Amino acid sequence: MGRQLKLVTENRKARHDYTIEETLEAGIVLTGTEVKSLRGGKANIRDSFARVEKGEVFLYDMHISPYEQGNRFNHEPRRPRKLLLHKEEIRRLIGKTREKGLTLIPLKVYFNPQGRVKVELALARGKKLYDKREALRERDAKREIEKAFRDRQKLKF
Repeated sequence: MGRQLKLVTENRKARHDYTIEETLEAGIVLTGTEVKSLRGGKANIRDSFARVEKGEVFLYDMHISPYEQGNRFNHEPRRPRKLLLHKEEIRRLIGKTREKGLTLIPLKVYFNPQGRVKVELALARGKKLYDKREALRERDAKREIEKAFRDRQKLKF
């Protein structure tokens, strides 16, 4: 069997705060101590976002904790990091992010089976407060229906 994806960090709140239009996988330019910290799972992408600048895509506010065994060559925890995408993908993202309300947010950071660090980016539209409340209501209603169905199944036996 091949190796699976090793999840480093995930932005769970993103699906609550945004409506995900589409996702894509991007490579990321890192230093050695950053990769070692990621292997230890020491990263946070909760408030991070990506932006297209001069034909390149950069990830901002991703926090990678300094590597404990690192010395003076340790990395800056919140530095902007370049994302690696094909030119066609970047061109398409430029067009999409110019649309009203669409932003690029990272959903998760993981190691692919070849051991490379990848970022799952989402083209997302921010939800308004009433959209979030509606989603919560729908989820609670669905949960209630499933609970009633389970209880009914238990009574039959």
